[in-house]
Amino acid sequence: MVSFNKLTRTLAGIAAAALIVPLAACGGSGNGGTATAEGIPAKGTDDGTEITLWTRSPLERQAKNVVEAYNKSHKNQVKLEIIPNDDMEGKVGGASQTDSLPDILAGDVVRIPYWASEGIFTDITKQIDGLDNKADLQQGHIEAGTVDGAEYTLPFITDVSVMVWNKNLYKEAGLDPEQGPKSIDQFVEQAKKVAALNKDGVAGSYLAGQSGGALVFDLFPSVWADGESVMNKDGSEATLDNDSMKGVLDAYKELANTTNGLGAGSKEETGATWTAPFANGKIGVMPYPNTSTTALFDAEKDGVAPIPGTKEGKTSTFLGGDAMGISKDSKHVAQAWNFLYWLMQSDAQKEVFADQGDTASNIQTLKTAYKDADPRIQTINSVIIDGNGQTPKSPAFNEAFNAAGSPWQLLVQNAVWGSGDLKADNKAVTDVLSAQ
Repeated sequence: MVSFNKLTRTLAGIAAAALIVPLAACGGSGNGGTATAEGIPAKGTDDGTEITLWTRSPLERQAKNVVEAYNKSHKNQVKLEIIPNDDMEGKVGGASQTDSLPDILAGDVVRIPYWASEGIFTDITKQIDGLDNKADLQQGHIEAGTVDGAEYTLPFITDVSVMVWNKNLYKEAGLDPEQGPKSIDQFVEQAKKVAALNKDGVAGSYLAGQSGGALVFDLFPSVWADGESVMNKDGSEATLDNDSMKGVLDAYKELANTTNGLGAGSKEETGATWTAPFANGKIGVMPYPNTSTTALFDAEKDGVAPIPGTKEGKTSTFLGGDAMGISKDSKHVAQAWNFLYWLMQSDAQKEVFADQGDTASNIQTLKTAYKDADPRIQTINSVIIDGNGQTPKSPAFNEAFNAAGSPWQLLVQNAVWGSGDLKADNKAVTDVLSAQ
């Protein structure tokens, strides 16, 4: 179990101290609490019951599309509550202590391992294993909620990281507007050419220097593309002191030391306005969340490609987004499962994701339902279909990487804007991971 002191560090600036203890107090057995899925129908029950669902604000648009489609086609009705991202941990902690969690709880896939290990969810192993298309679903979202062989979660909304570039700025800089970077060296080269335009407010790239979550989303894929890792298999040790990670950090350091190389405020960016500079046409090229690209596709000015590694020809992505499970407090497990079961089906995935230009969590849907989609969306999907993406898993991931002031965030700050010691900073991440 994550210690109280460690959890306190994790939630600093995110949740009130009074709400830290309840989540830890759930227990670490992962036994799914009091609710049970024993004996429910394979497809669940649709009998007009109201089901409650909590999800995070960054994925509000996609969540609303899902709930609207389900409510229109079912007797059951899902009551959706959107939780501000920074309030999610405290909200879940308080509700867990008072046995008032919603029927269905969706959360950041990297936080799911901790929640699952603390008994937040109901064990739905039999139901998940009974899905005919289980092998077609995003496995990282299932594995994130698997504890000692028991399965608690399925994918809710998939978000992946991609590389985007501004075609207009590329043209002005003498670059081919149809060709994004195919290696980290090319990324630096192209960013520096945009920087050299010396246009007011325009920079080569941008980095959310104070957001551990944005930084893992941006930087990890290049390491994976090279065949390197960021943690050991059980998530108890950091492996960031490798040549690929050093190459990526050195690339951003070079841009930080270049006039207009990184956008103003990169060092201080907390993630709140992380995507705004590119969306406003002020950045040449940068890694970007797929869930924010839909608005970009309304115009033809932006290109999209997989995130490259330090070696040309290799790419990867961070398979993020939210996973969902039935909470330990649900009084409507059969009805909640009806929602989960429905969303895993190809027809539902096409309606609520593919037809909206969003990324489906079903591989077969990705392969068949996007034939008429924007070519850039097809490019994004290809990274998932090719199996090059990863979803990191550790109960202490939030503390080690995502939390404000995490050792990972400090590692990047030291490497890009300071004189960091990658080996020592990697050990600091390991110290947190190994304390789980």
